[in-house]
Amino acid sequence: MNFDWQPIFLSLQVALGALLLVFVAGTLAALWMAQSEFRGKDVLESLFLLPLVLPPVVTGYALLILAGRHGPLGIWLEQSFHFRLLFTPYAAVLASAAVAFPLMYGSAKAAFLSIDPHWHEAARSLGATPHRVFWTISVPSSWPGLVTGAALSFARALGEFGATIMVAGNIAGKTTTASTAIYMAAEDGDLKLAGIYSALLAATNLLFLIGLGVWMRRNRRHIKS
Repeated sequence: MNFDWQPIFLSLQVALGALLLVFVAGTLAALWMAQSEFRGKDVLESLFLLPLVLPPVVTGYALLILAGRHGPLGIWLEQSFHFRLLFTPYAAVLASAAVAFPLMYGSAKAAFLSIDPHWHEAARSLGATPHRVFWTISVPSSWPGLVTGAALSFARALGEFGATIMVAGNIAGKTTTASTAIYMAAEDGDLKLAGIYSALLAATNLLFLIGLGVWMRRNRRHIKS
C-alpha cells in the first residue's frame, strides 16, 4: 500500500476550479434562458443538459476532439498562448466542469423562473438598470437555488472519473485524481488503498454538504429575523 495525499488535494483543486467555471457560466446561461425567447431555444437547452444523460466518457471524448491538437480549442490555445490543454490539471478542470454544468444550470434556471416577473418590471419602471436588477432582485431572490446548484456541481466535480481520464489521463503526481487513484488501486488488487481513497472522498463530500446545510439554515433564520 502506497498512500499519497496528492490525488485528494488535486481533486479538491479541480472541483473548486470547476465550481468557479460552472457557477459563472451556469448562472449567466440560466438567467439568459429564463428571460429570453428565441427560435431554437429548446435545442440549445437540450445541449446544455446533454452531459447529464451522456456517459461521462462520451463527454470526455467530445472534449478530447475539441481540445486536441487538431481541435478548434486546441489549435486556438496552441496558436494564441503556446499552451496544450490535454493531459494537464486544467484539462481535468474542464472535464469536471463539463459534467457538472447541467446541475448548476438546471438549479439556477429553476430559481430564476420562480421569481415573480412583476418584481423585475417594477424595478425597471423605477429606472433600475439590468445590472442593478440582477444584483438587487435576481440574485437575492434565487440564492437558495444558486447555492444548491453550486453544491451539486462541486460534489459531481469532486468525484468525476470518466471524462477526466479521457482528457487528463493518469500522470502520477500531475493529473491523478482521487477517483483515478481508486480505480488504479482496485485494478492492482489493493482494495485497502482503494477503500481509503473512497472513504476520504466520501467524507469530503459529506462534510461539505453538512457545512452547506448548516450555513443555509443560519442564513434563512437571519433573513426571517
